Amino acid sequence: MIESFTSQTGIRVNLATYGSNDEVRNRLRATGGTGFDVVMPSITTTPSWIELELLQPLDESRINYENVISSMWEDSRELGAMHNGERFTTPFNWGTEALCIDTQVIDPVYGELGYGSLWMPETRGLVTVRAHSAMIGMGLYLDATGQLPTNRMRDSYINEARMREIYEQILAFAVERKPWIVQFWSNAQETEAAFLQNGAVMGQVWDGPAMRMRSDSGARYTYLAPKEGALTWMDSIGIPVGAANVDAAYAWINWYYQADNAAIHVRLSGYNSVVQGAAELAGEEYAENFAAAYPGNAIENLWWYPPEEPWFPVARNEFRDRFLSA
Repeated sequence: MIESFTSQTGIRVNLATYGSNDEVRNRLRATGGTGFDVVMPSITTTPSWIELELLQPLDESRINYENVISSMWEDSRELGAMHNGERFTTPFNWGTEALCIDTQVIDPVYGELGYGSLWMPETRGLVTVRAHSAMIGMGLYLDATGQLPTNRMRDSYINEARMREIYEQILAFAVERKPWIVQFWSNAQETEAAFLQNGAVMGQVWDGPAMRMRSDSGARYTYLAPKEGALTWMDSIGIPVGAANVDAAYAWINWYYQADNAAIHVRLSGYNSVVQGAAELAGEEYAENFAAAYPGNAIENLWWYPPEEPWFPVARNEFRDRFLSA
């Protein structure tokens, strides 16, 4: 992507990578929003960036947003991109966290497998999850089975007191099932290692690494939305308040908002673009993987991450750490 962007625009790119929304936000917070021209956080974290005064408002007249899938552009407003009538982030890509399955061990049947399937007797010691998002999956399972009604976990975002009440019960469930976990993951590389090196047969993972494993393994490993709904996120593009090359930042946004350029991202990452026409240009393999992951009503049943108030990640990380250390 960077090579193509530079060849078309003449703008050189210096790339810095990060492993989580917390990490990139803390990095910009430490510099007062300087040192970077473009950031790509999950769109639901935009409110916390705004509260910390790390992003500048975007000039929509400089963005070719007519190339964005209209529903994604409109959804981004409700997911956190807007504040007081101004846009601070613009959609980049979207993806899910759902079930990765070793089909030599488990039959991947849509509508039968869910987040509760991770904790079957036959998967004990063979599961990989990310601690904090696994707790959302557990909550959705407990809600769907009537054990912990939470309005599909929406109630955990109402206020901190209600969130803590819900998560205390999820934590108890999680700690009891810790013997099922062969490895916790925190990035794509660790996800693949859990299956390919450490023997995991089922996991709650991101779509990108799972789709790559599906392609590389001849579909031995496959990716499937659980019956409760795949956790769905939208990543965004924002311009920090201290950006030194604002024109170049808008050039990057508009370069990506061309279907042939966005298709490069789709092919190489396994994630999905918000740009119209990118999926059609991404190739047959992408189309096959997408169809296998989201059969039936899976797209209509997606579970979108709600916008997060600043208190939420702090409290969530507390429960995550208690789960990890239990």
